[in-house]
Amino acid sequence: MLITTTESIPGREVEILGMVKGHTVQTVNVIKDIGASFKTLVGGELKKYNEMMANARSIATERMASEAASMGADAIIGVRYTTSSIMQGAAEILVYGTAVKVR
Repeated sequence: MLITTTESIPGREVEILGMVKGHTVQTVNVIKDIGASFKTLVGGELKKYNEMMANARSIATERMASEAASMGADAIIGVRYTTSSIMQGAAEILVYGTAVKVR
């Protein structure tokens, strides 16, 4: 399945099937969260949080693609990601776009 942030697929006509989305809420375990708290004292990259967010984006994208496939879509255009903090150490990732059939 083609997934793109563009509003169209150059050189192709598309039939719009509707909006699709995927989301997940992820957290790191309490020990990693405590370790990240200490890291804020000295600065630097929070690698466990980066891994958590990358995993969350992947899960949300897979869920969106699955919803689009169930509608018979070939592609998803206009894809956007958004995040929100649910609580300390937990974040929600939402991804959405327009499911289309490519002609």
